[in-house]
Amino acid sequence: MAITAAHVARAPRIRLGMVGGGRGAFIGAVHRIASRIDDQYELVAGCFSSDADRAAASAADLGVARSYASFADMAMREARRKDGIEAVAIVTPNHMHAPVAMQFLKRGIHVICDKPLTHNLAEAKKLAKAANASGVVFALTHNYTGYPMIRQAKALVDSDALGDIRLVQVEYAQDWLAEPVEQTGQKQADWRTDPARSGAGGATGDIGTHAFNLANFVSGLTLDSLSADLQSFVAGRRVDDNAHVLLRYTSGARGMLWCSQVASGLENGLKLRVFGTKAGLAWEQENPNYLNVTPLGAPPYRLSRGGAGTAEAAARMTRIPAGHPEGYLEGFANIYAEAARAIIARRDGVALDSAVTFPGLHEGLEGVAFVDACVRSSARNAAWVKLAL
Repeated sequence: MAITAAHVARAPRIRLGMVGGGRGAFIGAVHRIASRIDDQYELVAGCFSSDADRAAASAADLGVARSYASFADMAMREARRKDGIEAVAIVTPNHMHAPVAMQFLKRGIHVICDKPLTHNLAEAKKLAKAANASGVVFALTHNYTGYPMIRQAKALVDSDALGDIRLVQVEYAQDWLAEPVEQTGQKQADWRTDPARSGAGGATGDIGTHAFNLANFVSGLTLDSLSADLQSFVAGRRVDDNAHVLLRYTSGARGMLWCSQVASGLENGLKLRVFGTKAGLAWEQENPNYLNVTPLGAPPYRLSRGGAGTAEAAARMTRIPAGHPEGYLEGFANIYAEAARAIIARRDGVALDSAVTFPGLHEGLEGVAFVDACVRSSARNAAWVKLAL
């Protein structure tokens, strides 16, 4: 018997821990909100900072009783408790994803990790091997795949409504690093522009991985090779802040990816277009409740979230009636909800419904390999390279 909505609704909340995400952190708050929207998790423990006083203060702010100054100590002690955490959310800078995850994996604790999977490709491969061996649920929060109209776009591709995919165009453009704000002490910019903490990729790792994952998720294509031209436009910046990437897929399809954090005037311009032999589609994250479809030789039309003509794949990601905007937090919450279904099914020995879909180790490996390939290609004057998976 597959897990049902009623089974999930009756299940006790998943006891959740968090590493990172304390005072002054943006993404930690997003994860906490996402975990609460469907009331399937209860945050009971955390190591919210590597500084013991800050960790304790953050725990007090959040009303979390069990505060730890060390993630290794947290993993060990929580695993020994009868009421210890069942899953941990990792919301640290990139270089800490692997060491933190390893501590919880070896104790059989499920992991929900912010992207990218790890700091570098060698770490990603080691982590994926450990996670597969542990048998736990491992979710990666590529949250844009949780948007209802992205699920609708994927359903159209899967149903052959677009025909054979020929072209994929994806871009993710921002302007928040157009000036050297990392030199002002801005916390988010500071670690994201430090290769020791972010990894070799700047914009490619931070937002390029989102764009790459989104294109793969909707198109269903597998990348064969890429040619990347990376720039660091801001003087003294040690990681890329802009990238143009050409994509060749194993099917013969072609694509282009542009990611930038120096595109003046743009806030969060994530856009995807996919074109096949029968039709094309277009979606924009800043207007996420609509999907534009352009059939070959027929009038274009627009589908709306919760509206007529949308598929079950989109409907199961939708919480409120059409016309009421849903977006970033709900997309994040959908990833948490899908992970919860997998965790509850594992806990209760119930089969997982095949409709449950969330990014995991495979997508994580692809994302880190994408960054690695972009850096290698650009260093060789945009030579064509394959992902080193």
